[in-house]
Amino acid sequence: MSARRFDVVVLGSGPGGEGASMKAVKSGRKVCTVEQGALVGGACTHTATIPSKALRHAIQRLMDVQQDHPEMRAELARHTTLKDMMRVATTVVSKQVQLRTTFYERNRVELVVGRAKFRDAHTVEVTEPRGSVELLTADAFVIATGSRPYRPKGVDFRHPRIFDSDTILKLRESPLSMIIYGAGVIGCEYASMFRMLGVKVDLVNTRDRLLSFLDDEISDALSYHLREQGVLIRHQEEMVSVEPHDDSVVLQLKSGKRLKADVFLWANGRSGNSQDLGLEALGIAVDARGCIQVNDGYQTSVPHIYAVGDVVGAPSLASASYDQGRFAATHIVEGRAEHKLVKDIPTGIYTSPEISSLGRTERELTQAGVPYEVGHAFFKSLARAQITGRTVGMLKLLFHRETREILGIHCFGDNASEIIHIGQAIMAQDWPGNGIDYFINTTFNYPTMAEAYRVAALNGLNRLF
Repeated sequence: MSARRFDVVVLGSGPGGEGASMKAVKSGRKVCTVEQGALVGGACTHTATIPSKALRHAIQRLMDVQQDHPEMRAELARHTTLKDMMRVATTVVSKQVQLRTTFYERNRVELVVGRAKFRDAHTVEVTEPRGSVELLTADAFVIATGSRPYRPKGVDFRHPRIFDSDTILKLRESPLSMIIYGAGVIGCEYASMFRMLGVKVDLVNTRDRLLSFLDDEISDALSYHLREQGVLIRHQEEMVSVEPHDDSVVLQLKSGKRLKADVFLWANGRSGNSQDLGLEALGIAVDARGCIQVNDGYQTSVPHIYAVGDVVGAPSLASASYDQGRFAATHIVEGRAEHKLVKDIPTGIYTSPEISSLGRTERELTQAGVPYEVGHAFFKSLARAQITGRTVGMLKLLFHRETREILGIHCFGDNASEIIHIGQAIMAQDWPGNGIDYFINTTFNYPTMAEAYRVAALNGLNRLF
């Protein structure tokens, strides 16, 4: 069987694969992208980021209308179903697929649909949907096959009342009650969404606080507002079993507690899609969760085979995956590592209100013995927030007491994921370009949420002596 030859073959068309493909082809390389699904975009577009965030936006819009027009609340609740809001998410997915498909067509990236497996270090065989097999050879490969929800043994995910973060998007009717096991980013986001719909939510956390990687003040704010919305959070719990019944699901915990709800959502971790790729024969290491082991340059133990995105594990963000793909392709075509592409990536957590964070936390700075100070801007004090009615939240700046260099930015509130980028632009500069004085010496439009940076900067500098 003859093989088609390329300079670079990319496995997967999600953010990581797209980033690698576009960088390589725009650098003059002949590129082929292999996608297992019929449509490009990967899990990000079809089962994770895009549909879940589109659903969240639809729910938020409904809540806003009900709040602004209380006389319509009962009618809106009666006539607007979860199925209607899911339809909105599906529309966004279709638009994203159309857009991303044009990227491959316009840049003449060869797209092959099928399941890829390494035959040797320079050849993959692709089994297409109808069973035919094609061989592709290349000088370099980028594995960007993404991840899927981790499914533990003993949980029957075929039961109609048991879901993971992929299958929950197929739910068409809002349940009265829900148990969410796992209080990471996905668990907190879905707890927030379904609670806004009036669902009684038990959020079971295996740790002692929510999202412990966040600044403590932000984590505490999230806990407070989820509880205020009516989410029951249960910390330091561990599952023993899930018992599905015709009319309910019962969760047995090691502490002896038994929880009962209409549906159960498993949201406790993801697994890398590294199985059946033929990696073992090449000596490429994979951990217990299916994540491929890579070095700082995203190279596997076989130097010309790279891996990026969710298949390599944390941070498992679409934004990070795209930059990692560009990073790997830059190394392939230029022989250098552009570390700035994957440094200081902000987190975006789409609870209600949103959370976004960049840089170090107070806990990390204290443990490292860094002399820092804190500046706050509470949204309730900002004219723009008062106008829009979105007064819940704050912007928090951490900066060095002596150099005034910005060390961390933490935002909780409406549009936090957008607000963070103003500070990111300054924090990304080399000192003295990175300094909190920028926000005092710059005129912001008034009234805006951006003004929070000036307020926080003044608040922080007033603490210095």
